[in-house]
Amino acid sequence: MATKKVSKQTKTKKVKKGLRKADIILIIGLVILAIPFLILGWFLVSASLDTGTPIIGDRYENNLDPAITRSQLDEIETKVASLSGVEDVTVDMPTATLRVNVDISDSASTDEALAMASDAYNVVISVLDENTYFSQSNGMKMYDCEVHVYNVPDGSEVDNFVYVIQLKTSNMESATQQVVSEPVNAELAQQLRDELENQNNPQPTQESGDITVGGGDVEETPVASQETE
Repeated sequence: MATKKVSKQTKTKKVKKGLRKADIILIIGLVILAIPFLILGWFLVSASLDTGTPIIGDRYENNLDPAITRSQLDEIETKVASLSGVEDVTVDMPTATLRVNVDISDSASTDEALAMASDAYNVVISVLDENTYFSQSNGMKMYDCEVHVYNVPDGSEVDNFVYVIQLKTSNMESATQQVVSEPVNAELAQQLRDELENQNNPQPTQESGDITVGGGDVEETPVASQETE
């Protein structure tokens, strides 16, 4: 009888030991499954806490050296404003582009706008050396320069509208000019305008009362009335 009691106790211990291992395996599995969700939750909470905080960085690091200062921009603006024929001028620098906007007389011609763009650009490089600020060296990115000259602000619908841009990027050897108020291909531009006009204002087709047979018109011949005797 004693032997049977010992055997039952041994079986009970084995069953209890087996259950403890299963519980441990289950817990470990749940923890492993929960790790990705915990990491994702951490990222979401961190991003939520950082909302509205600016990211500090400089995509032009090790470039744009020397830097253009505000006092240099003010000097350029003052000198361009003193040029004959200038009605208004603004100088700003979005990102890494120095932009000079020059408003001249409403009656100014294309040649006058081209000359003004050249004069304004010469003012810029008299303050900021072209080879230093607007030319790459040793693979270093430098500034671009744009001089915009126009006779009527927002006047693209005006017949005598003139708009000229003089551009010098850091990878260009010299500055170039372009009259952006005139199409490069005037004939193509007029053709596109005509097609757009025809689409917007289609011409009505006239209906004809003639009868067409085999591509030709058949005229109706009057039949003379016959008198009865």
